[in-house]
Amino acid sequence: MKEEIPILKGKTKKELTELCASLGLEAYRASQIYTGIYKNRYTNIDQFTTLSKEVRTVLKEKTLYPEIELGRELISKDDGTRKFTFFVGEGKEIETVWIPSGDGGRKTICISSQIGCTLNCKFCATGLLEYKGNLATWQILDQILQVEKIVGDRATNIVFMGMGEPMHNYFSVMKAAHILRDQDGFGLGALRITISTAGVTTGISRFIENKEPFNFAISLNHPNPRARSSVMDVNDKHPLEKLIDSAKRFTKELNRAITFEYVMIPDVNMGKDNAERLAKISRSVNKCKINVIPLNTDFTGWRRPTEDEVNEFISILRSKTNAPILNRRSPGRDINGACGMLALKGIRSETN
Repeated sequence: MKEEIPILKGKTKKELTELCASLGLEAYRASQIYTGIYKNRYTNIDQFTTLSKEVRTVLKEKTLYPEIELGRELISKDDGTRKFTFFVGEGKEIETVWIPSGDGGRKTICISSQIGCTLNCKFCATGLLEYKGNLATWQILDQILQVEKIVGDRATNIVFMGMGEPMHNYFSVMKAAHILRDQDGFGLGALRITISTAGVTTGISRFIENKEPFNFAISLNHPNPRARSSVMDVNDKHPLEKLIDSAKRFTKELNRAITFEYVMIPDVNMGKDNAERLAKISRSVNKCKINVIPLNTDFTGWRRPTEDEVNEFISILRSKTNAPILNRRSPGRDINGACGMLALKGIRSETN
C-alpha cells in the first residue's frame, strides 16, 4: 500500500513535532512551521524564511501544502456579506460566509464541517444535498485562511454553523477549534469560537466531559417534543427531552450559558403556546440565551414571518423569561448566504 504524503495544514504542534522527527528535522522546527501556517498565514513553503533552504526543500519534497480551491464569490448589496464556494475534491463543494458587522468591529466567518449534511432539517437547503463526507481539519481551517486572504482582513469570530453537523465530525471540528484558540495558532479567544449542533446529544456529552472552553449553540427550532421531528429529523434519534437534559448538564457542569437558535416559522413553531414553551425551556436550563431567526428559505412551502409576527413572538418570550433574546435577522439573504440557505442556489439551478 502506497504511503500517503503528509499534509502540513491541520496538524497540531505535537503532530508537527512527530512529523519533523520522521523527516529527520530538529524538533524546534515544528514550532516554526506551526506559527508560519496559522499565525503568519503563509501561503507557500518558500515564505517560511525562519527555516533554512535545506529544510524548506525537505518540506516541499516530502509534504503537501494544499489549498481548497475557490469556485465563486457572491457579495451582498444589502450588508456586505460575502459567500464563497470552495472545491474540496472532485464533485465536492462547500460554502463559507464572511459576515462583517455594520460598525466594522465584529468580523465573523461561518464555516462548514461537512460536504452536504447527514441530517434533514426541513428549513435548511443543505439537507437537500447529497452527503459526500466529513471535512478534514486542514480543510476546515483553510476556509478561514482563504477567506481572510481574499477579503484582506482577519476574522474576530468563527462560527461552525455552515454546511454539515459539527457533532458528526466531532474530532476534526474540535481539533480545528483548539488550533484557532491557540495563541501560537490563530490566536482567537475561546469565546470567539462557537460550535453548533442540531441536537446530537452524544456530541454534547463528549463536549461536556472534555470541558471544552468554546461557546456552544443548539438549533432548537421547536419546543414541543411531539412536533419537533416534523421540523428536524435529528429529534427521532435524539429526542427533545434528552436534548434539554444535555443543555441543563452543560450549564451546570461547565458553569456557562448555552445558546438556543430558533428559526421562526409561522403556523409551525410560533404563536403564544410555542413562545411560552420555549420560555419554559429557557427557565429550566437557567443559563442560556435565545437567538431567534426569521425563516429564510422558501422551498419548504412555509413562509417567512412578518415583522409584526416576529415582534409579537419576542414580546411574549420576554414576558416569560429573563434569558437574553436576540433577533439575529438575516445578513447575506440576498446572496443565499443567510441561516439555512447554504447550497440553495445550487439546488435551484439543478431543479429549475
